[in-house]
Amino acid sequence: MTTDSTERKKLFTKLENLATEGRNPDTLEIDLASPLQIAQLINEADKNVAEQVGKRNDVIADVIELVADAFQMGGRLLYFGAGTSGRLGVLDAAECPPTFGTPPEQVEGFIAGGKDAMFVAQEGAEDSEKIGAKDVDKANAAPPDVICGLAASGRTPYVHGALKEAAKRGCKTILVTTVPAEQIDLEVDYLIDVPVGPEVIMGSTRMKSGTAQKMVLNMITTGAMIRQGKIYENVMVDLMLTNEKLVERAKRILMIFSEIDYEKAEELLKATNGHVKTALLMALGNLSLEEAKEHLKKHDGFVRKALLSLN
Repeated sequence: MTTDSTERKKLFTKLENLATEGRNPDTLEIDLASPLQIAQLINEADKNVAEQVGKRNDVIADVIELVADAFQMGGRLLYFGAGTSGRLGVLDAAECPPTFGTPPEQVEGFIAGGKDAMFVAQEGAEDSEKIGAKDVDKANAAPPDVICGLAASGRTPYVHGALKEAAKRGCKTILVTTVPAEQIDLEVDYLIDVPVGPEVIMGSTRMKSGTAQKMVLNMITTGAMIRQGKIYENVMVDLMLTNEKLVERAKRILMIFSEIDYEKAEELLKATNGHVKTALLMALGNLSLEEAKEHLKKHDGFVRKALLSLN
């Protein structure tokens, strides 16, 4: 047996034993199911995902604190993944600026195969540790940056290469996977393993595995942003007004929390150049523009803390 065939056999054995590659006993006859039965089978399988994610709340909480601290020190959160996992990282990163008013470089997603892989699968791109390491190098990753690898199987070479290179550079590392911890043969600082079990369709990790990873990423970035003062009560107050919908949402936020009318909300947003937190503090604290800015700065951008200091 040649070296290549031996390596392929090893890979086959690893894949055969992965939790994500098993056959789901509940869906063995899904090919005979009606559309309603198909929907019911998928829905039943998905119900378990949130429960499995919940079992990892402790480590997710640690990661939220890690990322929040990194942001405070000027660091970045960088995702590295392939296929569905990579696309989820890019998606989460892309949604942070309009949602939380963050600079695009604070959270970035990298996918094996580059931007083209977001729309068309780039076969083979995920099979190289060197490419993963090279992408980390291109990103100039260094502490206090946090590097998060995304791999449903936990074994994607591109992700392993990225995490190994990040560790060499002294960055904190995270791996989000949907196989049990005992199937992971890589050392990272934080392992978030969410074993969702066999997919409805064998190996289709865009399903339960994708849902689990999306939930975890939502928790990490949303939690870190809350810790940065991006939220007042449970409302986004640091959004970027990049389209008409967000402009109108900002006005509504001001009107919800204060007794001002639509015209006054519009006036405050213009005065603050669309900075919702400053406008909100002006409305609630009866402050001038400069006073509101000063109070926000003094309290690290936390609206609630700034308001409490006025009492």
